Amino acid sequence: MIETNGVHTGIVMPVVSEVKDWRETFPSAGMPREDGRIPTHIAIGWGEKEVFLNTPTWGDLKASTALRIAFRGGEGLMRVGHYVWPQPSEYHRPMVLRPTEYRILVSEIEAALPPLAAGQTRFSHTSFETGARNYDALGRYTLSNTCNQWVGDTLAKAGMKIGYWTPLAGGVMKWVPKPETR
Repeated sequence: MIETNGVHTGIVMPVVSEVKDWRETFPSAGMPREDGRIPTHIAIGWGEKEVFLNTPTWGDLKASTALRIAFRGGEGLMRVGHYVWPQPSEYHRPMVLRPTEYRILVSEIEAALPPLAAGQTRFSHTSFETGARNYDALGRYTLSNTCNQWVGDTLAKAGMKIGYWTPLAGGVMKWVPKPETR
């Protein structure tokens, strides 16, 4: 699925499939959620580190952070949400990839993560978003390389038809049909 909250988009995938076991990459994907249930799906989003770690609402966004991002950009961070059987909706739109395309998608997501030394476990930061963890990521967040642009570029590399420039959530979501039209 592709998800949106109207501002931000993410890629929702099964925790375990024939192609990938995300528990190997994101240890939190195999841990019980706050409600005690084990996640069946993860939602991957990429964004600016300071915003993902310290800005739970637009009211918490400091002018200095917004100006820094606008003029210099910021470090990337990957947010991993943990869901139990998410259902299609206007905000969670299903999409189908062939196994080869899904392998490419997995590769692209993993390429956005810093490499680990043998035997090292990926560190995660807490998240103000319930049920999510944040992981260090590669890349620089800028006004031309936004969270939504990252999702659009990642999906395009996997073979999904999507716009070339997708800096806003609507630019990604317009390419994914609503569930009732599928």
